[in-house]
Amino acid sequence: MNTPPVSQPTAARSCEPNSAALGAAPSQTVAAINSATLLQGGKSITISHNGELYRLQTTRQGKLILTK
Repeated sequence: MNTPPVSQPTAARSCEPNSAALGAAPSQTVAAINSATLLQGGKSITISHNGELYRLQTTRQGKLILTK
């Protein structure tokens, strides 16, 4: 699958997640990227992670599915 490269957002929002649920220290923050930014108006994208390809797609109900 050839997909165009995804550009980095100019400003990612940060949120303070429930650190106990993530097993992280309370001072850590996680950058949140809007799914519309990733999908760029499409239904799916391909993500390369550690040499493997994954597909992130949206369902008719507006949920996300990540498959290998």
